[in-house]
Amino acid sequence: MLQVDRDTERKVISILKVLSQSSEPLGSTIIARELESRGVCLSERTVRHHLKIMDERGFTRRLGCDGRSITHEGLEELKSALAPEQIGFVIERFNLLAYQTTFDPRTRTGQVPINTSVYPVDRFHQALEAMKEAFAAGYCVSELVATAHAGEKLGHVVIPEGQVGFATVCSAVVNGVLLKAGVPMDSKFGGILEVRNGTPRRFVAIINYAATSLDPSEAYIRARMTSVRRAAATGTGRILANFREIPALARPRVEAIVADLKHSGMGGVLCIGEASEPICQMPVGLSKIGMILLGGLNPVAAAEEAGIEAENISESGTIDFRRLMSRRDLVDLRLA
Repeated sequence: MLQVDRDTERKVISILKVLSQSSEPLGSTIIARELESRGVCLSERTVRHHLKIMDERGFTRRLGCDGRSITHEGLEELKSALAPEQIGFVIERFNLLAYQTTFDPRTRTGQVPINTSVYPVDRFHQALEAMKEAFAAGYCVSELVATAHAGEKLGHVVIPEGQVGFATVCSAVVNGVLLKAGVPMDSKFGGILEVRNGTPRRFVAIINYAATSLDPSEAYIRARMTSVRRAAATGTGRILANFREIPALARPRVEAIVADLKHSGMGGVLCIGEASEPICQMPVGLSKIGMILLGGLNPVAAAEEAGIEAENISESGTIDFRRLMSRRDLVDLRLA
């Protein structure tokens, strides 16, 4: 019986993975095809059976004739269930998101990767106020954000009743744009970066993407390990950051792309090192260059430090660039 239950849970997790990586509702036919491409052979009938179970558990939601979407509860189950088998799931999700990024910084068109944070409606404007200094200090990937009301979606996240969704641009936008330009980028880890007098100094905590089932930024925010508000106010504090490596020969191309990104309103690159030289006290591979990217959830971390909590879903999918707006335009936003 135990083996049967474990097999069932594996099938549920496999289906949840497929749903979590789609920004649209999926039916049993498409899910079965996608599972087969991943080496999991389930008939459409079996998929429908498990979807019914998942509906009852609250992991999925039926959306008319279009199929199912994963719920917040489903995302939480995906994070916690069968954790040993999910080692490396974060890097898998990150790489997929980079591949799905179609943003062109020169035309300012295409799909942009996002993180989604969900706030109670009555606390959202307080959260925005707490984020203000972090945005102003540049501790973000972009000042462009998006919102969604209850029942609407940000990426693959459906916003619950009484809540408002808030999307920040994910640092995967850098990975995605470089990937489309033919520049490989090796995503190493997410960490807490110590900043002194406005200068990045060293990582004081790291989580390797390939060896975890937890998203680093979500974990650090939940553990209250950041001091983004202090960093924004005084130049000294601890912020969310990510470590990447690129081929040293690609540096001129990368610098040109980073400039295009910045011009389009997408920043996120805190610093670029020298060939084979450590950066922020982190060693770099032979003929490689280290890059430090800002965490997209830094403004959300600032709100958390002010006592305004959110449900955070990192790398929550992509949205069209045209949905983004300046965070300054949210002041008079009607949410109810």
